[in-house]
Amino acid sequence: MALSSLILLLGYTAAVVEAGLAARQSMLEKRGLNRLAKRQDLQQQPSFPNEKQFLNNKTQPYWVNGSALPEVYFDIGESYSGLLPIDESKELFFWFVPSTNPDAKDEITIWLNGGPGCSSLDGFFHENGPAIWQPGTYLPVPNTWAWSNLTNMVFIEQPVGTGFSQGTPNATNEEDVAAQFLPFWKNFIDLFELHDRKVYVTGESYAGMYCPYISAAMIEQNCTKYFDVAGMMIYDPSIQPQVSSEVAALPFVKAHYPDFPFNETFTAFLENRTQACGYNEYIENGLQFPPKRTFDNPPGVNYTNNYTLDDCQVFDPIFEAIFEINPCFDIYQVGQICPLLWDVLGFPYSDTYFPVGFTQPYFNRTDVKQVIHAPENVNWQICTDKDVFVGDNGDTSPPSGIQGGPLQKVIEKTNNVIVGHGDLDMVLIANGTLLTLNNLTWNGQQGFSKPPIDPFYVPYGDDYVNGTIAGSGVMGGYVTERGLTFVAVVLSGHEVPEYQPSAAYRHLEVLLGRVGNLSEVSPFTTQKYVEQPRYEKGLGRGTWWPNVEERFRVQG
Repeated sequence: MALSSLILLLGYTAAVVEAGLAARQSMLEKRGLNRLAKRQDLQQQPSFPNEKQFLNNKTQPYWVNGSALPEVYFDIGESYSGLLPIDESKELFFWFVPSTNPDAKDEITIWLNGGPGCSSLDGFFHENGPAIWQPGTYLPVPNTWAWSNLTNMVFIEQPVGTGFSQGTPNATNEEDVAAQFLPFWKNFIDLFELHDRKVYVTGESYAGMYCPYISAAMIEQNCTKYFDVAGMMIYDPSIQPQVSSEVAALPFVKAHYPDFPFNETFTAFLENRTQACGYNEYIENGLQFPPKRTFDNPPGVNYTNNYTLDDCQVFDPIFEAIFEINPCFDIYQVGQICPLLWDVLGFPYSDTYFPVGFTQPYFNRTDVKQVIHAPENVNWQICTDKDVFVGDNGDTSPPSGIQGGPLQKVIEKTNNVIVGHGDLDMVLIANGTLLTLNNLTWNGQQGFSKPPIDPFYVPYGDDYVNGTIAGSGVMGGYVTERGLTFVAVVLSGHEVPEYQPSAAYRHLEVLLGRVGNLSEVSPFTTQKYVEQPRYEKGLGRGTWWPNVEERFRVQG
């Protein structure tokens, strides 16, 4: 009797569990299919006019047949690529993608990847170009969130020694890099007759050095015919790297604990070292709003020579330890687990994986080089294994984010600078970037008067290609004061336009002046047909701060 009752009970329980799982699966399928169906009903894929805006006898040698790129099954539209000179011995490679957007007729936007020595074709093919081939995917797809939908885009491989660029590197610092960029830029503007246009300078990572120094050098020319800098946007930027890595490392680990399940012994080691090296006090002082004063460098970091004392290294021990637990850990977006995803560009992430049949990166293929007018004798690498700065000390320039540096100058000149940061990035940590900005004085005041608590709203959009589905709603928090915006993006790693492309698209709309602010509840300017929800009670608080560090106080 008891046995038969138990069997009946187990059978009933199994039936209930099975029914529950079936109902949940049905709900998920319905929700997913409904989401896709709604987006597919909206499909308004871009079409490209037959007439080319910039094609003439001068530009013909640079014209790219948009339907001839190997493995790309669609036409990417009008574009031009090739080498242009800096001087008689050096050239930089570019890929120019004109926009059909009528609002773009008086502007040009530059995109630079970092490294130093990493190709901006990474941005073209992974982030914000007209075609993207994401890691782990079978083929490229049209990019719903291509920045050329909004503005004229040019992706530039620089400095010399990067990608397809030609010549022997001889730069020792960022002033040299900027000095070499300007003559190339004049040649580019002359070739495509883009004179007297507003120039927007954008990039990520080590472009946190490139963009401010190049923008400041352009501004110093006082020449709007070529160098009318109207704004700058940098993602996860290297503006003071020791603060963005060592100082903020342990708080980052604690804020993302499920991705760093360290034991008590190792955690205690990190806590003791962080305390002994003055990092806790530095963060405590640095993340007060408004800041009470400028704060000195923590004793564990030597900023003169840009290194961390051996006994104060926190970042490297964390990086080494996490690989014991998660051998597929990705420093660019923490939380990745095995298996490793293959990448058509051979991007290193935390580790490099070359699957069977993968012989070389896409842009090192001869058939690809021929289409984009790239030198066939170059062994293209997404990030060069050779130094792009000469000498034993690498780039000898001061960090761009220090007082009196180029970042401050660009903010005060343009009053239109956006610093964006992915919350899941450990290469450069969001709190470290915010610390640096809060220690900077611009337009007469130091730092921000409040933390980044305003809600960052990303409109609901039409992802006409399922391979480019992106998030919407409140996706982080921001603060804007005196011409500078800091915005933290949730669920994003180091490359915000790759991990959260719709969020980056909205940032660009604000930079270009198409949208008033990052809390505005309105459709994307290129998708005005997509209705937005009504938030009768408002958007509420931003979703990044104070979630990252509850213990920091807001002063005032």
